[in-house]
Amino acid sequence: MTGFARTEGTIDGIAWAWELRSVNGRTLELRFRLPNGWDGREAAWKELAGKSLKRGNVTANLTIKRPSENRLELDPLALEQVLKIATDLHRRLPGSPPPSADALLSLPGVLRQAQTDPQEERDAVAVDAQAGFISALAGLVDARQAEGARLAAVLTQQLRDIATLCADAATQAAGQPAAQRARLLENLQALLREAPGLSEERISQEVALLASRSDVREELDRLNSHIAAAHDLLNEGANIGRKLDFLIQEFNREANTLCSKSATAALTATGLKLKAAIEQLREQVQNIE
Repeated sequence: MTGFARTEGTIDGIAWAWELRSVNGRTLELRFRLPNGWDGREAAWKELAGKSLKRGNVTANLTIKRPSENRLELDPLALEQVLKIATDLHRRLPGSPPPSADALLSLPGVLRQAQTDPQEERDAVAVDAQAGFISALAGLVDARQAEGARLAAVLTQQLRDIATLCADAATQAAGQPAAQRARLLENLQALLREAPGLSEERISQEVALLASRSDVREELDRLNSHIAAAHDLLNEGANIGRKLDFLIQEFNREANTLCSKSATAALTATGLKLKAAIEQLREQVQNIE
C-alpha cells in the first residue's frame, strides 16, 4: 500500500528530518537511508517498522543538518602564518598600511567550517530522532489505512460485479445439462441406427454422466461462497492481504472450471468476463496489507 509521512525537529541547533514512503509490494521490504555513523540503529528501527507494517516496499530516509555546515571557525596555524607574512611585508614596504583583520580573514584557509564530534552529535540527536521515527511510522500507518478505506470501496464494487456475472452465468447455464443430454442422445440414437449393438441402458448412463459434467452449479455455488468470504475479510480490515491472495486463487480455479464445462457461446463469454473481473480484483488485492 502507498503512503507518505514526514517528521522533523531541531535540538541543540542540529536539524533532523524523517521521510517514510511506501509503495505496493507482496511482502515487506524495508530500506533505510541513514547518515554516516547511524547504521548501528537500523536494526532496531526495522524491528519497530515490522511490528506496524506487514506488506509494501518502504523507504525510510533520515537527514541531519549540522550547525557546522554553516558555522565558521579560525584556523590558528593558518592565521599565524599569514599574519607573519603580512607583518614582514609591512616592515619591508615603508608607508604601507598595517595588515587589517578583514584582509587577513578573507585569505583562503584562515576561516574553515567548524568541526564537531560526530559521536557527541549523534548522542544529542538520538532520542529526538527515535521519537521522530515512531511518529513518522504512525503517520505512515494512518496514510496507508486511509488508502485502505478507499480501496475497500473499490474491492466491494468489484465483488458485486463478480456476483452479477455469477448470476448471469447461472441463468445461462440453467438448461445446459438437459440440452447437452438431449443433444448427445440424438447423436447416439443416430449412431445406434447405423451400428446397433450397444446397450441403450449403458448409453443412457454415459449420457447422464456427460450431462452432469456440464453442470456448473457447483462451481457457481463455490464462487458465491468465495464472494461472501471476501466480504467477511474486508469487514475484518486488518492483515487480510495474504488471505485474500489465497482466496483469489480459488476464484480463478472455479472460473477456469466453469469455462471448461461451458457448452454455449453465451456462457463461455460470461466465463471470460468473470475471469477478467477476477484478474482486476487480484491486481487490487496486491495493494492490501
